[in-house]
Amino acid sequence: MNLRTVMVIGAGQMGSGIAQVFAMAEVNVILHDQEEEAVQKGVQSIERNLDRSVSKGKISEEVKASTLGRIEVATELKKAQQADLVIEAIVESMEVKKAVFKSLDHYAPSHAVLASNTSSLSITEIASVTERPEKVIGMHFMNPVPIMKLVEIIRGLQTSDETYETIKEATEHLSKTPVEVKDFPGFVSNRVLMPMINEAIYAVYEGVASIEDVDEVMKLGMNHPMGPLTLADFIGLDTCLSIMEVLHDGFGDSKYRPCPLLKQYVQAGWYGKKVGRGFYDYSVEE
Repeated sequence: MNLRTVMVIGAGQMGSGIAQVFAMAEVNVILHDQEEEAVQKGVQSIERNLDRSVSKGKISEEVKASTLGRIEVATELKKAQQADLVIEAIVESMEVKKAVFKSLDHYAPSHAVLASNTSSLSITEIASVTERPEKVIGMHFMNPVPIMKLVEIIRGLQTSDETYETIKEATEHLSKTPVEVKDFPGFVSNRVLMPMINEAIYAVYEGVASIEDVDEVMKLGMNHPMGPLTLADFIGLDTCLSIMEVLHDGFGDSKYRPCPLLKQYVQAGWYGKKVGRGFYDYSVEE
């Protein structure tokens, strides 16, 4: 497939990052969100990222300008009519994703591949609401998208070899590394990562050590670049809880039971860095 235009659904942290890397790879991008304010915030986030790269000498002002020039914004899903590939990067809710994919299936041209950036949900189930399940696939980018090299590619039950090869090539075009993963809850990345984060939260919940000390043990003892609780704040505690619930429901194994403290933080609205409070307090930062 000749990949001329990619539409990204969702202009948040992940969606704007995906839009940025495609635009930097000289692909035209339509960045979509339901509200004009949200989509403009996404563009502003991309511009800040590019400004940092310019200031560090990684890219030129010309590259920044040409990258931004390839990004068009939209608030209507019917813009998918122009896309060769649509990547959904919205809230981690099966029902919401199904509704979006049903609409995308209606609007997108018949050759277009429909991909989800879901971090844990079933690609097979998402594909079931479309008339093109063979062209539905998971394309799970890591956060922050412009920096992280991995893309998990998840094949649903009916995903075709042609669709897989298209997404593999698109991933390589972005100078990222594709890894093929089967359609199981949490795939590989979050099936391994989230129980570790959940166990770190249990260590705090049970009074084994403080938040700071749990993070320090994992950084100094396991050589992790950041502690699991800092990472949880960065991912979003609401997202962490959602993924743990998917793992618990999908496997029916008590080892995936979300820690009560994680649930309590989410109930309090302490979602992490994006709201200024999670396991750490970010309200004093810029």
